[in-house]
Amino acid sequence: MKLQKRDAYKGYQSYSYLDETDFRHFKLAPEINRVEPYIVALDEGQEARFERIMRDGININLHEHPSVITEDVTELIAYEKVGREFTGYEGLAYSYWDAIFDNCMDGTCVMSSNAGWKWQDVVHDFAMRSADIAHQDFLFKATTVEDIYKAKRENRIAWFLSMEGCAPIENELDRIDILYGIGVRMMGITYSESNALGSGIREPRDGGLTLFGCQAVERMNKLGVAIDLSHTGDLTSMDVIELSRKPVFITHVGAKSLWNSKRLKPDEVLKACAERGGVIGVEAAPHTTITAAHPRHNLDSIMEHFEYIVDLCGIDHVAFGPDTLYGDHVGLHNVFSANMSSKSTNAEQYEHIDYIEGVENPTEASYNFVRWMIKRGYGDEDIIKAMGGNTLRVLKEVWY
Repeated sequence: MKLQKRDAYKGYQSYSYLDETDFRHFKLAPEINRVEPYIVALDEGQEARFERIMRDGININLHEHPSVITEDVTELIAYEKVGREFTGYEGLAYSYWDAIFDNCMDGTCVMSSNAGWKWQDVVHDFAMRSADIAHQDFLFKATTVEDIYKAKRENRIAWFLSMEGCAPIENELDRIDILYGIGVRMMGITYSESNALGSGIREPRDGGLTLFGCQAVERMNKLGVAIDLSHTGDLTSMDVIELSRKPVFITHVGAKSLWNSKRLKPDEVLKACAERGGVIGVEAAPHTTITAAHPRHNLDSIMEHFEYIVDLCGIDHVAFGPDTLYGDHVGLHNVFSANMSSKSTNAEQYEHIDYIEGVENPTEASYNFVRWMIKRGYGDEDIIKAMGGNTLRVLKEVWY
């Protein structure tokens, strides 16, 4: 397979409508070939299937950070404080995604506070990124299911705003409406730490969904905001699944039965999500979806989680939320460790890596999941479901 750049991309770089003196610039990581490229090998017949599946299906990235970070990770804090994170347009031009849920800076949104998650910073981030998106034509700001079909027809990418946790709304229910007005179409209940809605996965005890959390879930249902439970405590997650009138997402996660980490979900939560019609996106951020059989985190370990969840919940309830970026993701985790989720309880039992072979960035994720499934013997229909069909089904129910 030879990667091809899409014609719709005309070479735009983030904030190039401004002058060099308008904001502080940093040397950024390469978007293409930062590390040795990895492409799952297929034979001639399988390559034909790959091209057909990518042409016929709609490929939706359920959870991503398609940003470009600094080449030198020691400059990350200074870069993030400028409040102009670059989008990897060139890298995405070589990808197969039709739609991406961009969670922007989220846990690294530290413009006014090193703790992150301040309302003014999050709104600044979303609006600044939207201003950049508005100055080019390859990605376009999307808010509806029809926008996904439009992106597919035009060989462009529908770009959706998403937020991993609700801490910035504090105790203001109407801030959900404001975020919806800005364009946010998916929101996590918590990002690891507890907030006014409920408990996060970092907490030693889970208090469940609060009264305010119940009101927030109801408001999201009324507005048409998709709900994400990836960083939400297990009891709080079960409360949300039971209360929500619409199916929910767990956009980037793995099976705790395969690896004992607070970042992963136990079977009962995964099954409850699926039984209410929801979809589970499989995670690929470094040192998350590891298994005993694959203690070195790579494409095979990620896909072991995928197959486990397929067997547990059915192919109709599984998708992909890679949670990758352009640059040194492991280095970013090291810099922002205080802002990120809890580590695995069995952290000493796996091999620490510099990057994920096969899913190093959003571009590799866009084709290697499909190529792995083809090689494994999955049928076209099931691959198309996992790559976007299942997500489309739920979005149609949640947003309409």
